[in-house]
Amino acid sequence: MSQRGAETVVTVPAGERALIAWGFPIAGMALGWLLKAAAGWIAGLSWAPFQGPFKLIAEIPEPWATIGALVLGLVAGLLLVLTAIGERLTVTVTDEAAVLARVDGPSRTVARADVAAVFVDGKQLVLQGPDGWEHAREGSDLRAADLRAAFTAHGYPWRDEGDPHGALFRLWVPDLPGLPEGAGALLAARAKALSKREEAESALLREELRRLGVLVREEQRRQYWRLVTPPAPGDGDA
Repeated sequence: MSQRGAETVVTVPAGERALIAWGFPIAGMALGWLLKAAAGWIAGLSWAPFQGPFKLIAEIPEPWATIGALVLGLVAGLLLVLTAIGERLTVTVTDEAAVLARVDGPSRTVARADVAAVFVDGKQLVLQGPDGWEHAREGSDLRAADLRAAFTAHGYPWRDEGDPHGALFRLWVPDLPGLPEGAGALLAARAKALSKREEAESALLREELRRLGVLVREEQRRQYWRLVTPPAPGDGDA
């Protein structure tokens, strides 16, 4: 967390960023070397899967086998670093508004006047209006203590006890009555995306559900929902 004039910025601490930047490539190279070293042994196990690829790896002469394994591991680690950077949430708080932004996605700006509660729900930061509408629900690994300090420093109503409307959420199951038309199909599609850990797809489907007035949260890949009236266009969401 850092203070820049009239704004407070919450992001992943520098130590954790350095660990990701260096740790993922090193771990990828180590994994590549281990797979190369174990390829011959695995290829000799009749019950092991992927016999073909492991036999090919075992037949590559040295030092090319080791060099190739290290390079592939390094590339895989660097790709993970880029993914982590793109998905990283940065929260900028001022007295007038809060901005939630990611490198690989659009930012969301929520005016202070529209916020009646700010809290952390699991690993998600939620900014909620007085009518229960969620102006933002963003997953992140940001520290709850840093978020709390940033929002309270600018006068936002932080709730340590969590969602004041949490008791209204219902567990979703297929063919459940009470949902708007089309919401059941969207929830079913989102359930599949969650099971496959397709974060971008599940976030997109969450936004489509919001358009129907259905707010969604999840616990252990199970979805919970509640109905709320969406704000008028241009009234709070940006």
